[in-house]
Amino acid sequence: MIRAFVGIPLAAPVAGALNAAQAGLPCGKPVAPENFHITVAFLGEHPEPLVEDIHLALENLRTPAFDLMLSGVGLFGNERPRVFYAGVQPEPGLSRLRAKVLRAARTTGLTLPRERFNPHVTLARFNSGLTGELAQEMRDFAARRMNFAAGPFAVREFLLIRSMLGRTGPVYEELAAYPLGANSEF
Repeated sequence: MIRAFVGIPLAAPVAGALNAAQAGLPCGKPVAPENFHITVAFLGEHPEPLVEDIHLALENLRTPAFDLMLSGVGLFGNERPRVFYAGVQPEPGLSRLRAKVLRAARTTGLTLPRERFNPHVTLARFNSGLTGELAQEMRDFAARRMNFAAGPFAVREFLLIRSMLGRTGPVYEELAAYPLGANSEF
């Protein structure tokens, strides 16, 4: 079984800016800069032949390249924050890519839940969620970084990535890269 997702890699300067936004993190498990990415679609855990079919479907996907901008930080988890993240400004190219990735994955027979897309880069995780003083400390930490921005940066490819869960957090392995093009069909 392979646990996989489709993501966008981040260039070194963007990863550096994100790493700086993590500086002084009061708690949690920070994500290593080499693991920063924007998830386009989480595919779940599937047998290798199905993941190969997904790969073949993604190889045929054509869509134009685009630029992205990261803006602001926040916490997912409301009263019990579980994730500290950097936000991604809305971009039609990213929405178009996601729609095409989902459509391609579904052509393989994969059933994906319909869910709200909230593009972001995870900067830190809090396993069981934060409460009390730690939650307030993280809210204050995020508030001090609300003006964070990085980019714009070019998105010229997307990746099929294997995610292996471990005690220290997920380990990612690139399975395939797919180019985006300036002259691709919409």
